[in-house]
Amino acid sequence: MEGVLHPAEGYVFETGSNMEKFYGHEHAKVRKAPESPPHIKIMQSHELVDYEGGSDPGHFRFYPKGRMIKALLEELVNQKVLEYGGMDVETPIMYDYEHPSLKKYLERFPARQYTIETPQKRVFLRFAACFGQFLMAHDATISYRHLPLRLYEMTHYSFRVEQRGELSGLRRLRAFTMPDCHAICADVDQAKEELLTRFRLAVDIQRATGFKMPEEMELAIRITRPFWEENKEYVLQLVKEWGKPALVEMWEDQLFYFLMKYEFNYIDSLDKAAALTTDQIDTENAKNYEITYIDRQGQEAYPVILHLSPSGAIERVIYALLERESQKKRPMLPLWLSPTQVRFIPVNESMVEDCTDLAQGMGARADVDDRDKTLGKKIREAEKDWINFIVVYGQKEKESGKLAVRVRSSGEQEHMTAEELSERIRKETEGYPHRPLPLPMMLSKRVSFR
Repeated sequence: MEGVLHPAEGYVFETGSNMEKFYGHEHAKVRKAPESPPHIKIMQSHELVDYEGGSDPGHFRFYPKGRMIKALLEELVNQKVLEYGGMDVETPIMYDYEHPSLKKYLERFPARQYTIETPQKRVFLRFAACFGQFLMAHDATISYRHLPLRLYEMTHYSFRVEQRGELSGLRRLRAFTMPDCHAICADVDQAKEELLTRFRLAVDIQRATGFKMPEEMELAIRITRPFWEENKEYVLQLVKEWGKPALVEMWEDQLFYFLMKYEFNYIDSLDKAAALTTDQIDTENAKNYEITYIDRQGQEAYPVILHLSPSGAIERVIYALLERESQKKRPMLPLWLSPTQVRFIPVNESMVEDCTDLAQGMGARADVDDRDKTLGKKIREAEKDWINFIVVYGQKEKESGKLAVRVRSSGEQEHMTAEELSERIRKETEGYPHRPLPLPMMLSKRVSFR
């Protein structure tokens, strides 16, 4: 890593690289997709997520499989942030337009709010957890000994009235689940140290989710020139941690409440960029919300606040995973996220009971295709469902105790016992959150949602 800042205009990018596509997306500043992105067809055909016609555009219904995936992602992020030291809180989804601190923020940074007239006042629906956490911090008695103070919420939900033409499945929507972790820091130096810790946390979370890091993301750094001039070595350290070049947007003046922010961006099949992880060094909101702490000299001081969404909106993570898989010959979800990890296909009705026993003893999300369909059609549908391990079970398997397992990740057929298959799944999902099968085990008992 040479540590040189190159002007993007005229820079020779690697042809066809995601960095070139990312720069093209940023330069064009066109957020509307030219066509429907592939993940929409996948989320619908797999009965994961769908549009809700009875709601406002940009709001979705999550079917059992999609809800399970979403819940597991939420649990993973929660687990990682709590281990880091985030203190889990819960705050309201609506706020008073006339609250002095909130009004000042909204007038400076209008963000397409949903508004509601209550019997008492006019309110807006939050688009982040900032408002509730800042008001909570305002009322707290904070000492320098408490810093950095880490407040965290997995918002159900945050809202933003995106323009109708910009709505694009799970990439851009109007109601989303946003993990939001603010760190209240004594000063910029402590904030820089804390941001680096959180940067590593975010990489770990995205890697645990199933992304290759940094290969499958692009780093953007948006920064004021004065902060850049004073902190070049720090920014370079961040890029070195990342391990490949980053795209830098530099402002002559501080246009927003932050001196610097970074983003992990996913580039999809339509060459659109979607920011997932982001963190910001905020030097304004402590004063705006009158958040203070008692410093080492016993004086009141304003802290610096970091704004971290460690994964980005959970819906957008699902979008990125589905978009990535849409470009593969054998698409599949990471094993820990797959609604069905193992499917047993009995060769005839007499083998259904044995398959049921095997599925129940698997210790994994296993189901049984007991429907009155041909063997070939059942196998094709299991492949279409992205099942990680497919087992066709007949008399030969019953007598030998060995299962012929179609392994989706390799495209190969492997022979193993039920115990060996169960142990393999256990090892590959160790340390991840777990939920039971989201649908009835027997496929004949399942309703069609679409």
